[in-house]
Amino acid sequence: MTFLWPDMLWLLVALPALVALYFFLLGRKKKAALRYASLSLVKEALGAGQRFRRHVPPLLFLLALVTMSIAVARPAAIVRLPTQQQTIILAMDVSGSMRARDVEPNRLVAAQEAAKAFVADLPGGVRVGVVSFAGTAAVVQAPTQNREDVRAAIDRFQLQRGTAIGSGIIVSLATIFPDAGIDVSESIYGRDAPRSPALDPGRATEKKEFTPVPPGSYATAAIVLLTDGQRTTGPDSLEAARMAAERGVRVFAIGVGTPNGEVIGFEGWSFRARLDEDTLKAIADLTRGEYFRAGTAMDLKKIYRSLNARLVFEKKATEITALFTAAAAGLALLSALLSLLWFNRIL
Repeated sequence: MTFLWPDMLWLLVALPALVALYFFLLGRKKKAALRYASLSLVKEALGAGQRFRRHVPPLLFLLALVTMSIAVARPAAIVRLPTQQQTIILAMDVSGSMRARDVEPNRLVAAQEAAKAFVADLPGGVRVGVVSFAGTAAVVQAPTQNREDVRAAIDRFQLQRGTAIGSGIIVSLATIFPDAGIDVSESIYGRDAPRSPALDPGRATEKKEFTPVPPGSYATAAIVLLTDGQRTTGPDSLEAARMAAERGVRVFAIGVGTPNGEVIGFEGWSFRARLDEDTLKAIADLTRGEYFRAGTAMDLKKIYRSLNARLVFEKKATEITALFTAAAAGLALLSALLSLLWFNRIL
């Protein structure tokens, strides 16, 4: 816990003086009290509980003063608060290696089930879009709050050849910023590439002036990237990650598969599908996201649950003066009520 006005904590120095004043007044009361023939009879009449009870209201009031003194210093703490996240893009690998069965029943089915559970747990106000990528990337579901549409899009995945991780990131960015003038064709294929239609057919893609922002600073959108292999085609994955970083968008990367991978055949090709964890970690680091590795279907579900908590809630330094003020008021009120109840007076 930190304090915005730490100098005000000097008020706590006055509290020992108040305690000393309390005991001084108690002493004066004893001297002014009536003399009884037998002090033991008075003590027996009062009882140990009664003698202790007389100090409870002043003790509570002292705690109220301590709490109020801390409140005056304006305390702040790291607390979990709802984020401003409004859009999440699921960029999912649908390359042929996703049929590998080292993650049961296979990588693709495990990823689909975990992604659908993740979407179901998101708050209703969050829009979710889906991008699939293999040799190329495409938007299979524009950002929407309709969870049925998102689940249907995830179920429609078809395996294809190639793994263009960079393309998946770039198309995700173009989906998040449809008006930013991101030229998907040029970004993926280079300056000499043929022009492709814009993501929104009704809006022509035009170049706009772009000013980079700090990585991770765009709080209203994030990309969840899931892949099981290495880049085999398309733009450089780290260059695409830099594009995301310059726009402040965080990329949370999930690597699916076991450490040794698995040899699989697809459309007459035989190859071993291995994770490129170094690249995925670099993507997460560049964009201020995080990397996770899922070796089992259960790992995938746990990762998505963890991501849900990270994306829906975030830790922020927040002033908590109101909490201390409320606690001080409650302690002072309790002190007064007990004093009235037990002694028919306030302190």
